[in-house]
Amino acid sequence: MPRSKKFRRARLIVIVLAVVLIAGLGGGGYWAVHTVRASFPELTGTVRVSGMAAPVDVKRDDKGVPQLYADTSEDLFRAQGYVQAQDRFWEMDVRRHITAGRLSEMFGSGQVEKDAFLRTMGWRQVAQQEYDTVLSAETKKYLQAYADGVNAWLAEHPGGAGASLEYALLGAVTSGYKPEKWTPVDSVAWLKAMAWNLSGNLTEEVDRSLLAQNFQQEEIEQLYPAYPFDRNGTIVKAGSLAADGTYRPAGDTASAGATTTGTTGTAGSGGNSTAGTTQSRTATQAALKGIADKSASLPLLLGPDGQGIGSNSWVVSGSHTTTGKPLLANDPHLGPGMPSVWYQMGLHCRTVGPKCGFDVAGFTFAGTPGVVIGHNKDIAWGFTNLGADVTDLYLEKVTGPDTYLRDGKEVKFQTRKETIKVAGGEDRTITVRTTVNGPLISDQSSEQQKVGTYAPAGNAAPDRASGYGVALQWTALTPGRTMDAVFELDRAADWKDFQKAAADFAVPAQNLIYADTKGNIGYQTPGVIPVRGKGDGRYPAPGWDSAYDWKKEPIPFKSLPYSLNPAAGYIVTANQAVAGSGYPYTLTTDWEYGTRAKEVTDQIEGKLKNGGKISPDDMQAMQLDNTSVMARTLVPLLLKVKISDPYVREAQDLLKDWNYHQDADSAAAAYYNGVWRALLTLAFGQKLPASLRAEGDCLLVRQKSNSTLPDDAVNGEVKPVTECGTRKPDQAQPDGGDRWTEVVRTQLAQPDSKWWNYIDSDHLPQHGLNNLLAQAMKNARQDLTAYLGKSISTWSWGRLHTLTLKENTLGSDDSSIASGFVHRLLNRGPYRLSGGSAAVNAAGWNAAAGYQVDWIPSMRMVVDLSDFDASRWINVGGASGHAFHSNYNDQTELWAKGELLPWAYSADAVTKATEHTMTLTSG
Repeated sequence: MPRSKKFRRARLIVIVLAVVLIAGLGGGGYWAVHTVRASFPELTGTVRVSGMAAPVDVKRDDKGVPQLYADTSEDLFRAQGYVQAQDRFWEMDVRRHITAGRLSEMFGSGQVEKDAFLRTMGWRQVAQQEYDTVLSAETKKYLQAYADGVNAWLAEHPGGAGASLEYALLGAVTSGYKPEKWTPVDSVAWLKAMAWNLSGNLTEEVDRSLLAQNFQQEEIEQLYPAYPFDRNGTIVKAGSLAADGTYRPAGDTASAGATTTGTTGTAGSGGNSTAGTTQSRTATQAALKGIADKSASLPLLLGPDGQGIGSNSWVVSGSHTTTGKPLLANDPHLGPGMPSVWYQMGLHCRTVGPKCGFDVAGFTFAGTPGVVIGHNKDIAWGFTNLGADVTDLYLEKVTGPDTYLRDGKEVKFQTRKETIKVAGGEDRTITVRTTVNGPLISDQSSEQQKVGTYAPAGNAAPDRASGYGVALQWTALTPGRTMDAVFELDRAADWKDFQKAAADFAVPAQNLIYADTKGNIGYQTPGVIPVRGKGDGRYPAPGWDSAYDWKKEPIPFKSLPYSLNPAAGYIVTANQAVAGSGYPYTLTTDWEYGTRAKEVTDQIEGKLKNGGKISPDDMQAMQLDNTSVMARTLVPLLLKVKISDPYVREAQDLLKDWNYHQDADSAAAAYYNGVWRALLTLAFGQKLPASLRAEGDCLLVRQKSNSTLPDDAVNGEVKPVTECGTRKPDQAQPDGGDRWTEVVRTQLAQPDSKWWNYIDSDHLPQHGLNNLLAQAMKNARQDLTAYLGKSISTWSWGRLHTLTLKENTLGSDDSSIASGFVHRLLNRGPYRLSGGSAAVNAAGWNAAAGYQVDWIPSMRMVVDLSDFDASRWINVGGASGHAFHSNYNDQTELWAKGELLPWAYSADAVTKATEHTMTLTSG
């Protein structure tokens, strides 16, 4: 007889209380100790693993980071699977359920809508197609070996018994769940989750569409200003396409040992694209809001998408370094969580040759073989998000259950049935309908098919009737060879090999930087990037018109920009524009605005002034630069405002002589960011539609027609109504990121801009920049008093700007397994952080929601090509995914302080650092 929900809850409470005893008192009974500690991995001795051709040594340092030594490539990846399962199998299991749309099997009916959305996109099906049809035989062999290693560990923990504390918690409320064997496709599918959160401008496309209900196009464009090419520059300084379409960099100097194939690339701006028109604007507020909500709710372990999800990387030539060889730095910005999205390890062949081709170390993902970012004995590489526009939404005129309109004719959907199994409930069956432009994702939105109600679709559009459907076109829904590229990068010996690997790196499109031991530095853009017919991807396109289709072939890889040994002697990538307006292809029109890139470039050039050299310490210090570039412009204006209230003037005085550094202990940084948040709310947040504002952000508003910015934006005869925001806080606008700094910068040149009209705290209309700045300082004083107390002597940025590492895999607090109490046991923090959203030290926060940190430098590394053992790295969290393990969170305090750990690579250095050795032998 099935256990009652009441019984299962009672058992959960018992387990939790036992955990509390262990965590808080260091004691507890035998059963409690066993529940928590039984899953901790074996670190020493000999373990039999079926299939091993020869013993594999697993050497772990004091942080639990494993370095593996094998005689064959298959043994190496088999061991990698076993070791990652030891540390992170629960996380791996949840991840594969995410990508397959099977969360309901673990967590019950609360996950059905997420599963339906993911099933509609079909990540798992595409991963299966990749494995079946496009990946190389060698890659499949490595994937299978990895899966065999995972399953060897799983065989020791049948049904998840003793696998982790989370399985005990899950079993208390969802009895009967048992993890399946790992498959190669489970590994491939995680790349789709990576790609989704790094997929370019989908968020911006939706947001612009939602703005169209209230704003004129000119007003929307003011909120998405042009990229400041003259001020912040591009990654590739110049270049052109040869007659055969091959990209030719200008001013680069190839060095001995480097082979330039002319087949690399980077992104351009504008080019031959067509500006967005009203015909291709958004499907209705309701439809796109539903899609945005589904996207935002996906627990992808990568955190919020959109602004801030970027990264920094730069590489400096040996002619400019104290070591005489290149130095390379990288810190990807992702959402925080426990465990970390990254997993550190080394994969070493005892003898590198035909049987065993790897000697690589770096960061990878639990559940994925190989190393994603790092170095081998010849080269080092890093990633930042290119931000290429690889997703488009298409409005579709649905004419019946089975048909939609296409060039004036009714065309049948491709359909498939998906059955979602639900733990503790009945199965759900959905029908997925797919157009030539991709799956109809609006079918799984909360508004079903009632979309397009308000879409200004133009005179050429068909009758909207009850609305338009919305389809998703995305490069990741076509099988690609990114998994091949991972192994190719891991074995690359020179620039030619690196480019070959980049050519296979399909999604997500990334900026790739490069350095090698021969002294070469380079940049390459990989990725499948579409060529559009009509339209530029800024607004949803009319799916009924084939003129807006993507071309059959994407941008040729040989036409993508690249740079090898540029004359400047360094390359900086921080999500800025890749190439200038002369580049003939459109990679995106939604770049980050280059603030971080310019700051890093200025620091490098400052160090090199008068013949200076850059050291590894300098590289590390640059990663910690927390300067608010916007404050340099805004603070002088704030100090000019005459404040009569001494209570507010006391806070204003904090900004005098402030150095614009957002240190955790800075009171001035706290107040400035409070003012910045208040400014954004007054100037923009008050005017945005509820679908973009944060939940709980309620305003007294007047009815709006086609514009929120008439000459008198706040007067009128219409009775005001209360309107509350509906968007999840970490997705709300204005978020205060790099785009908003550019918006404010451009509007500051117009003191009488209509954006400076606002409603004051007495609900009265006010006008003008100076008045708004005064009101922002007053509001910030009140806001920080509420948060930090009346005495400014107690204020500090770190008290506001905190990071909590949240356990992501158990779902939200109202799910069938998780509760706030359970999460508090597994979460870590809060940590008081320096930095800010548009700073190089990108501890990002969403100004529409509060001051808490939403995205972070998820790891940091500095690679020294003169001596790999002198390289440095740090992860957030730790190697282990087991709560209360000593390596669960032993790197975060160091990371928060900006420290890096020694990164042992050579056999001698690894042996010296080894604390535990385990040997895996044939079963």
